[in-house]
Amino acid sequence: MANEAKGKRPLSPHLTIYRPQMSSVSSIFVRISGVALALGFVLVIWWLLAASISIPYFEFINGIMTSWFGAIVMVGSVWALCYHSLGGIRHLIWDMGYGFDLKTSDRMGWCVIIGSFIFTIIVIYYSGALS
Repeated sequence: MANEAKGKRPLSPHLTIYRPQMSSVSSIFVRISGVALALGFVLVIWWLLAASISIPYFEFINGIMTSWFGAIVMVGSVWALCYHSLGGIRHLIWDMGYGFDLKTSDRMGWCVIIGSFIFTIIVIYYSGALS
């Protein structure tokens, strides 16, 4: 009897059934950017600790941080910070009860994406990294 009832119940919808929406994809990327920020902070802390340990060790780590790889990681960290911050603002707006309709939600998602790239360019430009 238990097997018959189990077979007739509807299945829960799965991720493969639904088309990804802007709000869900943007929310997932907020979480991913948070993890990326944590990894970027570990590298910055490693760099600062190397400065306190010895000059040769600092030069080694500074060589990594100022290489093309370090530049990519730091630009990625700046982007993750901008994206995560804007995504957090979007979630705060949702927590206040605004922006739940589909059109506004999609616009806010696009604002987070586009805004993160614009703010990243502004931060890199004014930090003097391009000079």
